[in-house]
Amino acid sequence: MVAALLAVTGCEDIGLQSSPVPKARPAALAPETPEVTPRSVQSRDLERYYLAVQNDLLARGLLRTDGGGPDTQFSPDILARNFETIAFFDEYSRGAGGQGQSRDVAGELSRWSGPVRIGTEFGASVPLDQREKDAKNVANYAARLARLTGHSITPVASNANFHVFVAGEDDGEFIQRRLKQLIPRISDAELALFRNLPRSFYCLVVAVSGSRNSRDYTRAVALIRAEHPDLVRLSCIHEEIAQGLGLPNDSPEARPSIFNDDDEFALLTNHDELLLKMLYDPRLTPGMTAAQARPVTRIIARDLMGQEL
Repeated sequence: MVAALLAVTGCEDIGLQSSPVPKARPAALAPETPEVTPRSVQSRDLERYYLAVQNDLLARGLLRTDGGGPDTQFSPDILARNFETIAFFDEYSRGAGGQGQSRDVAGELSRWSGPVRIGTEFGASVPLDQREKDAKNVANYAARLARLTGHSITPVASNANFHVFVAGEDDGEFIQRRLKQLIPRISDAELALFRNLPRSFYCLVVAVSGSRNSRDYTRAVALIRAEHPDLVRLSCIHEEIAQGLGLPNDSPEARPSIFNDDDEFALLTNHDELLLKMLYDPRLTPGMTAAQARPVTRIIARDLMGQEL
């Protein structure tokens, strides 16, 4: 599974009541039914393709949802090593001219200092039952992330700063318009990536830093393909939101982990929970280099795993 992160720098409770004949609700107050547009042949073909991919992965014992077990033991030193690789490197970063490229040189620690307010938006082609399911999954995951990190991470209906878009092939104009609204500095190359996302890219997230501190995220936008079957879509929600919090890289050595392109695990693992706890540990600060953080992360990893130095 391929995902990517682009880092862009610059009611009262009044008790039960009964009414044999419910009063008609005034038309002006009736809730609006969200628009759902018919899907194209291309979108339905893509849906069949991703379902076949998911079925193949499951048949091979991949996309595990157990979070790791006796077969995936790791030590504090391995945890600290994986944290450095995943937090200080980018699998996808902006190069000259805004072109995306892998970064092989360690950067600096990036994360959110302010509250993370996650809003979920849907393209017009997304069925209503899927919208309800995905919005609930995002909200539940946000609550889990807040418990893990101790950071303020909440689902919101308005004034979001972390936008999760679930959209299909037919929702391109909607995504382009919202991206330009949310990230005025987004480059043409990055817009083109969202517009022409390769089939091998399952999902994508852009994290934007503030003007005062290039390592302090202030906004993020994630794109989840609506054509994915349920498990892969949930997997994208898990990975992209976690990456957008400050874990941008993947590593073939990280196990059990969703930050590994081998597709062994679909959902956030016990190892990944520790990575997020490390990322938001107050002993680390945004802007730290890998070398500066290394002695501290070694201590934090051992603390989290109940081992002494």
